[in-house]
Amino acid sequence: MSDSTPRLREKGRLLSASEIERTLVRLAHQIVEKTNAGEDLMLVGIKRRGVPLANRLAALIAAIEKRPIATGVLDIQFYRDDLSTHDERPIVRTVDPAMDVNGRDVILCDDVLYTGRTVRAALDALFDHGRPRRVQLAVLIDRGHRELPVEATYVGRAVPTSSREIIEVKFREVDNDEQVLLVERID
Repeated sequence: MSDSTPRLREKGRLLSASEIERTLVRLAHQIVEKTNAGEDLMLVGIKRRGVPLANRLAALIAAIEKRPIATGVLDIQFYRDDLSTHDERPIVRTVDPAMDVNGRDVILCDDVLYTGRTVRAALDALFDHGRPRRVQLAVLIDRGHRELPVEATYVGRAVPTSSREIIEVKFREVDNDEQVLLVERID
């Protein structure tokens, strides 16, 4: 382990695989209730772990509504305003150039809402694809500590954290694991 890599200590599991599934079912029902799951509904996942979240929610909503729900993917790396804190140069990736958001009700999906900077970058990327009628946000975990005025419409679970704590969401599609952990940086 290099000196620049923070050491982490697991404090506890916030959600098991079955609790994640139940949370997503609840979120899917809330989305159907608030949006009427109209033909113009589209779920857009923010890379990385927002993508499986969007796909799972879309599948659950499709099962409720008995019709497919459109999905899309955003890679926001180039749009981040805090790139100077990263060692690497941004790589511009067009993940879904055909994604048409014009006039649609778009729900951005991400695993954790923290400062709001990822969502701000996602909005910039989304509007490069067109002009949606409405944009809402769905997150699995809202951990607070906002730096920008961003609020999720759909929240799986609110978990107040300290600045030393980190929420680790693990999805089988990305991590070959399925759980949400609370970990803490140790010096």
